[in-house]
Amino acid sequence: MTALFGGRIALTDGLIHHQDIRRALGILREVPAERVLAALRFAPGAPPIGAAKRLRGLSFAATDLAWTTGKGPAVEGPGEALLMAMAGRPAALPELSGPGLATLAARIEAGPG
Repeated sequence: MTALFGGRIALTDGLIHHQDIRRALGILREVPAERVLAALRFAPGAPPIGAAKRLRGLSFAATDLAWTTGKGPAVEGPGEALLMAMAGRPAALPELSGPGLATLAARIEAGPG
């Protein structure tokens, strides 16, 4: 599966899983902006991430990067937190805001499927 997406899936998957571990251990790391931006551009349509269902009908805007996607009630926050939420990580939700946040949180809580 990863061969279909080239290095984009490796970067995105690695970034998400590293942040899973760092967040759980309370180890902060500022991910380089160009890496977060590349992952944000890839994640919404990447089947392995499963973000399409979570993002449907919402718009997203990074507050620390020049990146937006979608249409509908807004979810805003740091790019890394948006990426983690797209990947279904509830730990990132407290860093986000906007009128679309409750919808996103409900979708994450509902889990895959």
